Amino acid sequence: MRRLRTRLAQPLLREQTLRKSDLVAPLFVDENASRPVPIASMPGQARYPPDMVAGVVQKLAEKGIRAVLLFGIPGKKDKMASEAFNPSGVVQQAVRSIKDTVPGVMVITDVCACEYTDHGHCGIVGDTPCGIDVLNDPSLDLMAQIAVSHAEAGADMVAPSCMLDGMVGCIRQALDESGFSGTGILSYSTKFASALYGPFREAADSGYSFGDRTTYQVHPGNAREAVRESEIDAMEGADILMVKPAGLYLDLVSEITRFGLPVAVYQVSGEYAMIKAAAEKGWIDEREVVMESLICAKRAGADLIITYHAEQAAGWIDEEQ
Repeated sequence: MRRLRTRLAQPLLREQTLRKSDLVAPLFVDENASRPVPIASMPGQARYPPDMVAGVVQKLAEKGIRAVLLFGIPGKKDKMASEAFNPSGVVQQAVRSIKDTVPGVMVITDVCACEYTDHGHCGIVGDTPCGIDVLNDPSLDLMAQIAVSHAEAGADMVAPSCMLDGMVGCIRQALDESGFSGTGILSYSTKFASALYGPFREAADSGYSFGDRTTYQVHPGNAREAVRESEIDAMEGADILMVKPAGLYLDLVSEITRFGLPVAVYQVSGEYAMIKAAAEKGWIDEREVVMESLICAKRAGADLIITYHAEQAAGWIDEEQ
């Protein structure tokens, strides 16, 4: 084997190559902010005011990042997440601004209620046989409203992250009936009830006030259920499937590619924070660990990688060429 590991042979025989076009940069847009607000648990990340986010995307585009995923923090919250589908809402403002300024960047929008509800859950809550919890079917109408409002603002693709049964079919029907048959759906189709989302809840102000999300997200030990979730979303009309988080769940990516659709992975806030914290302690080489984690996602079969390291990784890819 050593004959094929010479310095000259290695670049010729590398099985996977990371490209800047593989990367999607998540961004937080905060209606309450007048300047960038650093996120303490995610060093290097910030919440941006709606009128500044287009400039951030412009800089990302100049570095070769061709897609962004937007999360909104509204000026006010209520139990029905009414600001989520407000035509003048925080994400809708951001989408219009980005498409006016950087039309060549794909704008993907998160479709969920957790940032917009006063209880922090991903849909409408009410009484169930097991106590107060998310009501699946009434929440579907809410997701359809949110998705259509994003498409009206100019979003190229919507990304439902609520993990509600039937979310993709409901959103696809609503988009088509509203004249947005060209708007794609990147479904958070296999999303686990992971402990790695903690920093995100600070970043998006989306911590829940009661219970947990295990009644609508997948238990970390359940592989068959996880694959079935993506299969159902593919049948309902998803254009891209997703495994979230990335690192601990790469074993499922190859299984999900068999449905014939592109597959994304989301390297989530906890993964980002752990790498940053260990690097700050001097325990790991940040660049080497980041690039290893991204190429391993490609090796597992991911077509797109949503990562907070996108901007840094783009620079490192340039340096390697």
